[in-house]
Amino acid sequence: MTALALGFADQVTQAQQVFGAVMNALAHPGRLQTLRIDIAPPRPLTPELAAVALALADHEAPIWIDARLAAEQAVAEFLRFHTGAAIVARPEEAAFALITDLEEPLPLDRFALGNAEYPDRSTTLVFAVSDLSEAGGWTLAGPGIPARRNLMASPWPHDLAEIVHANRSLFPRGLDVLLAAPGRVAGLPRTTRFVEEV
Repeated sequence: MTALALGFADQVTQAQQVFGAVMNALAHPGRLQTLRIDIAPPRPLTPELAAVALALADHEAPIWIDARLAAEQAVAEFLRFHTGAAIVARPEEAAFALITDLEEPLPLDRFALGNAEYPDRSTTLVFAVSDLSEAGGWTLAGPGIPARRNLMASPWPHDLAEIVHANRSLFPRGLDVLLAAPGRVAGLPRTTRFVEEV
């Protein structure tokens, strides 16, 4: 039997740091936030996706994982053990979706969008990317962005532009997005729009 990979060495301190970074990322869309983590989850789950899940998910916030992650049983075991969250097969039941396969189209019409009374009851999509930069890419506008801000992710998630554009017609419902790269995270809440590609 393979030993379960360890979670945060200092659960409280590290979870608070990651939580704060994610909240700042969503409050200031496109501004890169630092993730200070020391965690080695089972592959192909990245340390950044694992850290976000450990900081935010719990028994009331289920997790959906993409097919690439689901193919490795150790990933689901790690997430269940360290978060207490259920790993769900139905995207609409998930509070968080962890995505590593950026080429595979997502079942966007099946994720929870919230409703008029509880728009926050939606799925937050967390994409694993290799790199994030505030130069090039797309120009962002919306609340939390004083004028304009650029954001580039490498690789660029297949469905990201579609998600951001769809959010405009769905508001106040919609999908919030986190992009997690080694040591950094950026947020694209449902209020953010893409102005142009640089």
